[in-house]
Amino acid sequence: MVVELTTDTLADIVSQNDKVVVQYSASWCGNCRIMKPKFKKFATENEGMTFVIVDAENSPESRKLANVSNLPTFATFKGGKLLNETQTNKAEVLAELVTEISSN
Repeated sequence: MVVELTTDTLADIVSQNDKVVVQYSASWCGNCRIMKPKFKKFATENEGMTFVIVDAENSPESRKLANVSNLPTFATFKGGKLLNETQTNKAEVLAELVTEISSN
């Protein structure tokens, strides 16, 4: 399941769920649009994790959780703490992030 945040509440989701995978994106970002369906596909294939899409422009507090400076940024959180983050437009790199959090 994918949650698309409409409010700047990622911190709440991270604190309430053990494993969280986040895509930080923006409506103007072409690579973000390319990665969104791939991100959603990973969500359907990985139970026990919460997948969240954050509009980075409208969620400054959520951006701070992963020090987002470029888009798209993908971040993983485990037990309320940032595990890893990367900027990519490659599904293989996103797969590595998902594999890393699923094995931790």
